[in-house]
Amino acid sequence: MPRYTVHVRGEWLAVPCLNSTNTVGWLGKEAVRRYMKNKPDNGGFASVEEVKFYIRRCKGLGLLDLDDTVEDALEDNEFVEVVIEGDIMSPDFIPSQPEGVHLYSKYREPEQYIFLDGNSLTTEDLVNLGKGLYKIKLTPEAEARVKQSREVIERIVKEQTVVYGITTGFGKFARTVIPNNKLRELQVNLVRSHSAGNKKSLGVFPFSAAVGSGLVTKRVTVSGVGKPLSPERSRMLLALRINVLAKGYSGISLETLQQVIEAFNASCLPYIPEKGTVGASGDLAPLSHLALGLIGEGKMWSPKSGWADAKYVLEAHGLRPITLKPKEGLALINGTQMITSLGCEAVERAGAIARQADIIAALTLEVLKGTTRAFDTDIHAVRPHRGQAEVAFRFRSLLDSDHHPSEIAESHRFCDRVQDAYTMRCCPQQGKVLASTLAGFLGHLFCIDAKTMNWGKMVFAERAETISGGNFHGEYPAKALDYLAIGVHELAAISERRIERLCNPSLSELPAFLVTEGGLNSGFMIAHCTAAALVSENKALCHPSSVDSLSTSAATEDHVSMGGWAARKALRVIEHVEQVLAIELLAACQGIEFLRPLRTTTPLEKVYDLVRSVVRPWMKDRFMAPDIEAAHRLLVEQKVSVWQVAKPYIEKYRREHIPESRPISPTAFSLGSLEMNTGVSHDHRHQNEL
Repeated sequence: MPRYTVHVRGEWLAVPCLNSTNTVGWLGKEAVRRYMKNKPDNGGFASVEEVKFYIRRCKGLGLLDLDDTVEDALEDNEFVEVVIEGDIMSPDFIPSQPEGVHLYSKYREPEQYIFLDGNSLTTEDLVNLGKGLYKIKLTPEAEARVKQSREVIERIVKEQTVVYGITTGFGKFARTVIPNNKLRELQVNLVRSHSAGNKKSLGVFPFSAAVGSGLVTKRVTVSGVGKPLSPERSRMLLALRINVLAKGYSGISLETLQQVIEAFNASCLPYIPEKGTVGASGDLAPLSHLALGLIGEGKMWSPKSGWADAKYVLEAHGLRPITLKPKEGLALINGTQMITSLGCEAVERAGAIARQADIIAALTLEVLKGTTRAFDTDIHAVRPHRGQAEVAFRFRSLLDSDHHPSEIAESHRFCDRVQDAYTMRCCPQQGKVLASTLAGFLGHLFCIDAKTMNWGKMVFAERAETISGGNFHGEYPAKALDYLAIGVHELAAISERRIERLCNPSLSELPAFLVTEGGLNSGFMIAHCTAAALVSENKALCHPSSVDSLSTSAATEDHVSMGGWAARKALRVIEHVEQVLAIELLAACQGIEFLRPLRTTTPLEKVYDLVRSVVRPWMKDRFMAPDIEAAHRLLVEQKVSVWQVAKPYIEKYRREHIPESRPISPTAFSLGSLEMNTGVSHDHRHQNEL
């Protein structure tokens, strides 16, 4: 017998369909009838017949024809919403789809698996799991370790040994011994209590399910603050939690861990508010919300259902809520996986935008008729930072006019300018900080933390012992993320100055604000203001959160990391950097229009062509926000991005060991003649600068 889950004014109702000829309109009326039956005043309606409504799918919000049969229009267990005409949406209403979930409208269940052993996961793997590219399986070795760890817990319970968090209360209640018959209840209470105070205010939601011929109603009250994490970030958090549980130090049972994996593979994602963790005893609040959904309480989302009661979402995917055993609540909520998962995303995105920032800067340098002389290998060899040398190499590979002839470069080979501004010639020195940090300290740290057991109560099976420690403290990643925010911010600060140079005719020799008929048209005037505003906002966001601490848990947790905020604001800084660089990319391509018919180097022409495939030239003023968004997508999408277009040319330059172009400079000191030439060649200048 098919059954459908219907949302009516804040209630979820399970409606069975006995007749294959029943229509979508019948389903709506039956849902309204059950809703009225559950209300003392019939929900304010005199009869079902007077209620006017329409029905839409929870997934995608597509409207349904009321005359279609349910069998033809819907899949079994599909989630739909009855929208009553005249209703005003409550400010507490949870939309059927979370913010930013437009990508999930194209969600396809992955066919490939990543095997987790707790030791091999990379930051790139984690980001790909977040994107829904893989399902998860455990390795046999991981399964064996999990079983051995669980045996230690079972022995403690059987022997009634007093052990914190297993047979005692938590925090201030560590000396309160819990009787064996309440150990499971202890774990459920832990998850429920630690979920409070970190969720968007949702009020009281009644959930109704058909049981036999009657209705059973359950009321769940939750409170707190913060939007839910996006599906991608929720998947990352859940995947990372599975990975560290696979190490076999938590005491979780293999049965429970497999249930967590099944929820991940079905993309059943609990409501996890973004705010509330202080990053000390791990990320207790967000991880408790994660666990709350897995035990069938609170809210949950899947591509199939949209938002609904967690119990129904699990049921729609053929899954059962987890029944917690002793220690398992603590195993699910203790750790820094929210800080680390967001940190891994930050590291990956920062690395991607740093690479593309070099390409965009090279394009701007070409438009502003700058020189490649500042990227000479000998300059960077005498200050041998790895990141600095790599950035200089990228500039050479994109701008080498002998290898990739540039008509623009040839047009100003002999000019009267001596040197470029710092935001062009010092790009390797400015970019080296982020490049070196990502390649070394940050990349290494998050690779370790993604595979680290950061619990307080550790289970060592080989010693048959549990030990309390402090691996759950988020100080390491918090400090690293604060540093990352500062480093990546500079890319936007420098980019904004280059946008100013492109828009300012006294600096660029291009039309003011990169538009014809200035005055009638404003061109890139406000686009530059937008970039300036984002850079200014980043300056405030770069204040380190990890320098702050507030004592919590009755002074037991008397120093905390504030790593959750460090992770969230680092991601905000990175997003702003991406947007500023998107504006520069558009401005540089617009500058090219005023240099035509001259052409730049082959790789930069390919970048220009990519941009023009989504944004047409700016001939007169138009709505600019879509253009900025389109350029932004070219920086963040993996399949078609600025980096993917330029990368083959950079790698070919590296692979073929192409000799560096070094024509004799008129301003260089000649050992043969022992004299300084007096002519000026802009393409090979800078020998007479300070």
